[in-house]
Amino acid sequence: MRFLDADAVAALGPAAAVRAVTDALRGEVDPAADPPRVSVGLSRGQFLLMPSEVPAAAGVKVVTVAPGNPARGLPRIQAAYLLFDRETLALRAVLDGTALTTLRTPAVSVAAVLDRLPDRPLRVAVVGAGPQATGHVATLAAVRPLEDVTYLVRDPSRTPLDAVELGSPRADEALRAADVVVCATSARSPVFDSALLRDAVVVVAVGSHEPDARELDAALLGRATVVVEDVATALREAGDVVLAITEGALTAVDLVPVRDVLTGAVAVPADRPLVFKSVGMSWQDLVVAAAVVARSAG
Repeated sequence: MRFLDADAVAALGPAAAVRAVTDALRGEVDPAADPPRVSVGLSRGQFLLMPSEVPAAAGVKVVTVAPGNPARGLPRIQAAYLLFDRETLALRAVLDGTALTTLRTPAVSVAAVLDRLPDRPLRVAVVGAGPQATGHVATLAAVRPLEDVTYLVRDPSRTPLDAVELGSPRADEALRAADVVVCATSARSPVFDSALLRDAVVVVAVGSHEPDARELDAALLGRATVVVEDVATALREAGDVVLAITEGALTAVDLVPVRDVLTGAVAVPADRPLVFKSVGMSWQDLVVAAAVVARSAG
């Protein structure tokens, strides 16, 4: 059994992580068969358990959520990933789960939208300034050149990034010009007016995984092709989707599973926005963890 730290996980690289996700979805992995995450309450927070099995391996991510940690100078969310042999269920490796999440989430996003990305330098607007915000930029840069990246935040003084205040004229202009908009925040209500966005835009939203929290307004989902990891999971956990349906802008029938996009079963129109809404699923950690372990084995 080996332990792979954050550096070993990151060494896989975003391009290889995108390939691992793409190959899995075009192969034998069906997100609809993935077990739902399990929440276990603790006296100081909770466990989130994310088990999965694919043809090559089995694994589980154990996530801890400790709301009191930031006051102690510690991360609110921490994680470890346990990778097992599928046949014997022997433990093969333990990986830094936080680094794995940082790598796999943008890999899933980019795999989902890659065919719609223009084959030219991209103009990117990113709402947020945390690891997922910068991770999505790095992963986009692994598959396309980037012409311009603008980070949009509520308070630019709170991040070392060269960020722009949301709602300012410069922020609105970045949204109007964007080929890709990434939302990676902890917001519980829409973070911008979607009327600013062009019809050719690609939007990725990864911040919300609760049915009553969202980053995108219903108007955007109503005029977009909405791609999700799995329809049942989105209807259970994706507030952007759930609330748009509640408000009558969208129906469950409108949702497109990402596997159908990558296998070519569904063609994504080019004349309307593409929204990929992700809540994070267990199979994603497993296929990327397996790729990390395979690379580290030489």
